[in-house]
Amino acid sequence: MAKHSIVHVELSAADPKAAGKFYKDLFGWKIDYDDKMDYVQFSPEEGPGGGLPKVGEMMPAGAVLIHVSTDDIEASLAKAEKLGGRQLVPKTEIPGIGWFAVFSDPTGNQVGLYTAMARQ
Repeated sequence: MAKHSIVHVELSAADPKAAGKFYKDLFGWKIDYDDKMDYVQFSPEEGPGGGLPKVGEMMPAGAVLIHVSTDDIEASLAKAEKLGGRQLVPKTEIPGIGWFAVFSDPTGNQVGLYTAMARQ
């Protein structure tokens, strides 16, 4: 059974590359930039890592999205909906990495779910 830990945090950024440089210079985080997705992944020495997605419809300026681990995204989405939440993004594959989904809680907060792909 999943521990439902926070495993990934996203901070919206108008310019992900510049935001990555800012956090690297400020905190010394390891930064990886994906040109194709215009997405920065950051890794602090401790705690969950995260990303800097480009500001857009799903990630307006100032948005913060946490991702919680789960063994079964569909079951977690169904339970969230039963409790008054609403699915925003269905289970979606991150090629070679895992799957994610996003729901909103009854007050409108957005929360991501994440399941890692089994490593072989």
